[in-house]
Amino acid sequence: MTRRALVTGGSGSIGAAICRALGGADCHVYVHTHVRPDEAGAVAAGIVQAGGSAEVVQFDVTDSAATRAVLEAVLVEGPIQVLVNNAGFHDDAPLAGMTREQWTGVIDVVLNGFFNVTRPLLLPMLATRWGRVISIASVAAQMGNRGQTNYAAAKAGLIGATKALALELGRRGVTVNAVSPGIIDNAASRAAFPAERIRQLVPMERPGSPEDVAQVVAFLASDSASYVSGQVLGVNGGMYG
Repeated sequence: MTRRALVTGGSGSIGAAICRALGGADCHVYVHTHVRPDEAGAVAAGIVQAGGSAEVVQFDVTDSAATRAVLEAVLVEGPIQVLVNNAGFHDDAPLAGMTREQWTGVIDVVLNGFFNVTRPLLLPMLATRWGRVISIASVAAQMGNRGQTNYAAAKAGLIGATKALALELGRRGVTVNAVSPGIIDNAASRAAFPAERIRQLVPMERPGSPEDVAQVVAFLASDSASYVSGQVLGVNGGMYG
């Protein structure tokens, strides 16, 4: 049976890998983007070319009315049973020099975005008595990171929301989990972490790949993970716990 999946932030490196993994697992994938429709379109086209099914949805996760309007149109076609809350961004500064806009901007996308997207999808998902809510956290939420108090706080909030929501939904056949990446190879991490620094920080002495994260998400979205809920799965090369 083809299930319908929504991946927020689906045009970025990790989001795109998640979309491809779910597309290869017989999901119809809604590739979400806010400001990168061309990149999201390329992700969707790649899934279709590989024999899967995908389309692009575009909205600002911080705009509750716009988000609800798009999701209501999507739900006309049927419930979303796999939701991956991946949208997020960095706006780094030491807290002593951080602006209110930097603080609220990151938290608005990560935490308010989680609420704005997840809440409208829950009742239709629960009606099917099968669902997966997966949120992409960060090792920064568990270990902290200099210059990322806003990001660490937002991602830690996702972990707390994950654990609470798992308690609410467990008896209805819906699992709720978080995936917590460490240093993942992309343009931003290559600029921030020289190879020697990665060797110092990561016991495996290398960054992970977006596909490493995507495969864990695909597992959590599968029937094989039906008894896994309320968990935070690290994908970090041994950096934490």
